[in-house]
Amino acid sequence: MSDRKESQRAEQVLKKLKKAYPKVESALEYQSPFELLISTILSAQCTDKRVNIITKTLFKKYKKPKDYLKVSNSELEKDIYSTGFYRQKTRSIKKCCSILIEKYNGKIPSDFDEITKLPGVGRKTASVVAGNAFGIPAIAVDTHVIRLSNLLGFVETANPEAIEKRLKELLPKKDWVKISHLLATHGRNICIARRPKCDECFLADMCPGFQSNNK
Repeated sequence: MSDRKESQRAEQVLKKLKKAYPKVESALEYQSPFELLISTILSAQCTDKRVNIITKTLFKKYKKPKDYLKVSNSELEKDIYSTGFYRQKTRSIKKCCSILIEKYNGKIPSDFDEITKLPGVGRKTASVVAGNAFGIPAIAVDTHVIRLSNLLGFVETANPEAIEKRLKELLPKKDWVKISHLLATHGRNICIARRPKCDECFLADMCPGFQSNNK
């Protein structure tokens, strides 16, 4: 399929997703770019639902970067324990907060490349923060986006950067932030990893993954 036809197909998928989920937004609950950064770090290998439960209390206790540096590692580990990988996340949060204070006056930089320089922040986290907190066109590639991009036939790779690049080629820049939320929402609601509801899926007729499984 030519890139033009593939781009048209991608936009048709996008149109159907928008119609199904008209009010889609980040599943993470936050009130500031800093809170979104912390939530995204905590969301690694953890559900957004669980993160929101933890941050409801966490964000009352820790309001600024300096607050995370005042407590011991063991106390912060206890606070975020149920998100998993709590020791590693504690180290990342503390290093990140230290750099924010030293280099950025305690504020999250509003530049994508600067965000990626923060300790423990990869392209996915930077894309979440840049796109949702600052409106910078970015595609956050999480497990849902990886899985659905492959099932829909847009890519044949699990490499996040390759998927990000391809989706950016296929879709308008104005929809880059939204496509991450749309695919994640569809992945949670219909195209569930271990028990996909293919018979209920409004994308089935456009999904090579569905067609190959029903030959």
